[in-house]
Amino acid sequence: MPAPAAHHQLVQLSDTHILSPGRLLDGRVDTAAALRAAVQHIKALTPVPAGVLLTGDLVDAGSPASYAHLRQLLEPLTLPVWLMVGNHDHREALQAAFPEHRYLIDPQARRFIQYTVNLPNMRLVALDTVVPGAGHGALCAQRLDWLEHTLAEEPDKTTLLAMHHPPFRTHIGHMDAMGLLEGRDEFIRIVSRHHQIERIICGHIHRSVQCRLAHTVAMTVPSTAHQIALEVGESRGSYTLEPPAMGLHVWRAGPDLVTHLLPIGDYPGPFAFD
Repeated sequence: MPAPAAHHQLVQLSDTHILSPGRLLDGRVDTAAALRAAVQHIKALTPVPAGVLLTGDLVDAGSPASYAHLRQLLEPLTLPVWLMVGNHDHREALQAAFPEHRYLIDPQARRFIQYTVNLPNMRLVALDTVVPGAGHGALCAQRLDWLEHTLAEEPDKTTLLAMHHPPFRTHIGHMDAMGLLEGRDEFIRIVSRHHQIERIICGHIHRSVQCRLAHTVAMTVPSTAHQIALEVGESRGSYTLEPPAMGLHVWRAGPDLVTHLLPIGDYPGPFAFD
């Protein structure tokens, strides 16, 4: 009887909102300390993950100093790291800060940061939803064409599709007002044609939210730092210091993908059952 296939893991961090060294977000949130804690948590994971994906809002204001600080904070990771842009990011500043991350400049994606990564028994497709200078997201015809073509290249490869803005409404009013406001219907039509998409993973919301979308599941993960307060319906917007967390996507063959939400921090345990 053949031995079972090995487990594979992909870590998803999101909305790290790094500032220049010494600064606190809103004078209160130490986003750098939060990312340091996440990095230490990742280094202790077993089996060793295939890599770490950051699904946008890497920094808070897109400045070169904040990207330099992000680079310093990620240096202890010896795993592959893949970066995505969110609405707080600046494409050119990110590319300049991480010149060895050649996937950040793909001629086929033109000015957008879109790429694919071959993982064990899994394909990662990263999609750019950013509108420069705006909080909401959009998928223009060029980005949607890239997605359609990219998915059609490997129709039989189990695929993890990543984007910053989630392609669904969360019912948190102020977040939906700056959600994916353009191209969502066509995006859903594309997804419905490509059944190899096993999961759609997103950031932006600073909370864990899941939604059925076509034949698959779309989801967001919490921030490594601060979380958006859960205010269903109309909301002005506020944040909380609820526990930070990361997504941990685990699979063997690919279609058996499951996602765990892993809190970041020091908690009592583990304790063996008697």
